[in-house]
This record gives sequence, C-alpha cells and structure tokens, in this order.
Amino acid sequence: MQLIKPDTNFDFINKRKLAMIVSAVLILIGLASLVVKGGPNYGIDFAGGTLVQVKFTSDTDAAQIKQALDGLDLGNPVVQRFGDGRDEFLIRVEKSSGELQGLSAQMLQALEEKYEQGNVEIRRVEMVGPQVGKDLRSKGLKAIFYAMLGILVYISWRFEFRFAVGAIIALVHDVLITLGMFSLFGKEIDLPIIAAFLAIIGYSLNDTIIVYDRIRENLGKHHKESFPFIVNRSVNETLSRTLLTSGTTLLVVLALFVLGGGVIHNFAFAMLVGVLVGTYSSIFVASPVLIFWEERKAAKAS
Repeated sequence: MQLIKPDTNFDFINKRKLAMIVSAVLILIGLASLVVKGGPNYGIDFAGGTLVQVKFTSDTDAAQIKQALDGLDLGNPVVQRFGDGRDEFLIRVEKSSGELQGLSAQMLQALEEKYEQGNVEIRRVEMVGPQVGKDLRSKGLKAIFYAMLGILVYISWRFEFRFAVGAIIALVHDVLITLGMFSLFGKEIDLPIIAAFLAIIGYSLNDTIIVYDRIRENLGKHHKESFPFIVNRSVNETLSRTLLTSGTTLLVVLALFVLGGGVIHNFAFAMLVGVLVGTYSSIFVASPVLIFWEERKAAKAS
C-alpha cells in the first residue's frame, strides 16, 4: 500500500533552513518556559513527598479543598483536578510519610468535616522519600544518556560517524521539544514519562535508520548526482512508509490520549508529541545534518 506515488519529488531539502528556524523557535520557547518555571515539573517519583488521590460525590474545586486542609501542617500542598471528570483530585504534599504519620487518615477527617462523612473517598496514596526521588531522577537521566551513547556507537558501526551525529542531533531535538511541551502545559515528569522519552528515542531512531539506509543505497546507485539530490530522493522514496507508520501509530496514541483516562494521560501526551516531532525530525533534521556535514567537509577541502 502506498499513499505517495513512487515518482513524487517534494523538495524537502531546500526547506531545511525554514525547518531549522521552526525547530529553534520551538526549542527556545520550551527552554524559556523551563527557566521561568524553575525547571521541569517533577512528579512524586522524582521530587519526593506524598500523593493522595481523592474522589468527591459533590462538585468542588481546588481552592475549597486547600481551604479544608488549612488546619493540617502540610506546608503548601498542590491540588489539581485528575482525569476528565470533575469529582477527582490529586493532592501533593512535599513532606514524606516519615514526617507525616497517618496522612491519609488526617486528610480524610479534615475533608469530611467540610464535605460530610461518606462524600469523600481516598482512592490512592503514594509516598516517596526525597533521597529515593533524587536517586530515581538520576537513574532516569542516565538511562536516556546511555541510550543516546549506545545509538551513537551503533550507527557509527552500521553506517558512518556523520550519520550517527545526525541521528543524535535529531533525537536530542525530539526530547527537548517534548520536554518543552511538558513545561508549557504544566505536566508532571515521572517514571512513566522517562519510559515515554525512551520510546520516543526508539521510534524516532527507527524512522531515521530507514531514511539513512535508503541514502546509503542511493549513494551507490546515483553516485554521479549531487549529495543533496540523493538525500532528497531518499526522503521521498521512504515518505509513503513514514506516513503509514506514523499515521497508524498516531491513531493508537490518540486513542490512549482521549480514552485512556488520567492515569496514562501524560504518557500518551508525551508519545503524541514525540511521534509527531520524531517523524518531522527524520525528514527535516537528521537528513539535512548530513548535507551540512558534506558542505563543511567540501569547504575545508577547497
């Protein structure tokens, strides 16, 4: 099955400067958001503390819940709506269980005084100590770093070093934009999101490898043509496969995002952004880096 005709010849390569500007703007917006907000919004897994999921039988809002908890020594709790409904909330407290014994019972009692007994249900309690959270955060970052390093070695061995550099730049581009989107939309980063980042790296790399394989094949078949022509031809030849793969993946991820509920909402959001950006970077980032490398090499030789 082909969505794109075999003889299609879109001029992707001549749009690389425009694509570079778009990518730079998206990354800068994301980085600016991270700076303004003081870094990523770490979830309970990484920041440490206590997370309580509460369900109400009557309508309420975050301000009323915080007011009901004022009598407890919780510091500055964060209250946010959970999922698509209006009756469930997440309450995050920076203190861990070691500092607050029977926290859920205290919260339940305080909330029942305001909303009456039987109208409040504690559905989930998660507690992570600050040292454990710091350790998990460090291991998550190491997992992403070692994945990048392994990719660099693998592509250098299978293709050439210039191909590996292009792939790594594209992957860093994908992760930075996804991270920026999380900051812009105020979403938390926890262990499932690290798993999503690693999945994005794998997905984007797969797309890039397909294009690189066709470039290497066309370098032998069309050795008399210019390198930009070969790259552009290779991208066009793999375009139908790229759109089919990305399209079907997006349908699944979109279904998870819309229908999956609050538990996997952030994970699905990361995958949704990652698949879109990963497909874009395979065409407009990874391949143009090779052209830049060749042009720089030719300039040095001359």
